[in-house]
Amino acid sequence: MNASPSSRREFLRTGSAAAAVAIAAPAILIRQSAFAQNADTLKIGLVGCGGRGTGAAGNALTADPNLILTAVGDAFPEPIKGSLKGLLASDEYGKRVQVPPEKQFVGLDAYQKVIDSGVDVVLLATPPGFRPTHLRYAVEAGKHIFCEKPMATDAPGIRHVMESVRMSKEKKLNVVAGYCWRYDLPRQAFYKEIHDGALGEVVGVYGTYLTGPVKPMPPAHTRPAGMGDLEWQKRNWMNFTWLGGDGIVEQCIHTVDKVLWTYKDMPPLKCTANGGRMHPNGEGNIFDHVTVVYEWANGARGVVAQRQIANCYSDNSDYVLGSTGKGWSGWNTPYIKSGEQTKWRYRGEKPIDMYVIEHQVLYRSIREGRFHNDGDRMAQSTLAGLMGRMAGYTGQEVTWEQALNSQQKLSPDTLSWDMKLPIEPLALPGKTKLV
Repeated sequence: MNASPSSRREFLRTGSAAAAVAIAAPAILIRQSAFAQNADTLKIGLVGCGGRGTGAAGNALTADPNLILTAVGDAFPEPIKGSLKGLLASDEYGKRVQVPPEKQFVGLDAYQKVIDSGVDVVLLATPPGFRPTHLRYAVEAGKHIFCEKPMATDAPGIRHVMESVRMSKEKKLNVVAGYCWRYDLPRQAFYKEIHDGALGEVVGVYGTYLTGPVKPMPPAHTRPAGMGDLEWQKRNWMNFTWLGGDGIVEQCIHTVDKVLWTYKDMPPLKCTANGGRMHPNGEGNIFDHVTVVYEWANGARGVVAQRQIANCYSDNSDYVLGSTGKGWSGWNTPYIKSGEQTKWRYRGEKPIDMYVIEHQVLYRSIREGRFHNDGDRMAQSTLAGLMGRMAGYTGQEVTWEQALNSQQKLSPDTLSWDMKLPIEPLALPGKTKLV
């Protein structure tokens, strides 16, 4: 790195035309026997070294050939070791994984150390219960951000995120959210057709995320002797509402996001829901199914069906009904029909990995001196998921304003490995109160 700090800051502010050309053709990857940093090299840091975090780092390094990973952090040492081993093994970008031992941070404050390590961009991929705190710290530090979904697990958390988004916009920070379908070329074309009137007036959408369990809770007797409450819950985070948000918020939030996308990101007026738990999950306190019915001011509906139960029918699709036709979007090519006749099917550019595209957008925006910020939308979609969970947990009709202003705080203000952290009981619709 021969460039002076001032010239490097100027590059990050104004961008580099040469670098922009380099990432304009993302399919052309440079395989290097060595990688020499230069004035245009961006440094990224990873917070959360699990499967999604490792994937995000790989996607980032694939998206931009002048990117290096220089710092990683996790609450535990094992994920760091596994993550770096996998990333270093890549023929495409392994040489650009340059994380010395002193930049491998472990602990509850690892996120601070990664962000303060001299990186330009931070990837936030820890369990979402920590996201509001990590996002705020990154914004205050003036970092560009890739922020995995969802953005919070309770309403106070999402209000905190909304304030962080406001701050990021004032600082002109680029923020890309991990709502990956928004960056998928066939899905972009599909929703553009809908917004342009291909279905007439949209009156309903049915979105599904019907799948099997995700990392079920192990039996309590398998908890190692001496392991504290926080570590036990953190290692099994998907099973606790304060850490993961429940399936409707953690996994099915993609479907919630696409329902809002159908309605041009107009927030729903209110919702009702039915949900519960059919199969025991030990100490875990999340539902294994919920169906949410969202309603808009014009009477249009959006239904989201979420389920995580083994040996059941699986589906992950979006069915859109309009006054003049119907549309379908799943993992395959989306289409629109009028009656039984196919009116439109995606035949555009060959799709690139949407997980890579979202990172291309982030780094291209930085290099070209443009401003791209998903903050408002990412907060809104997360709140819609929280709204659905509130309706499912309580059995009550929940309005958008009630969800936004809820005072139910699930995440502790402070964390320590030796803290007592009682597990909230499983919600019981009709008895659990809307707070």
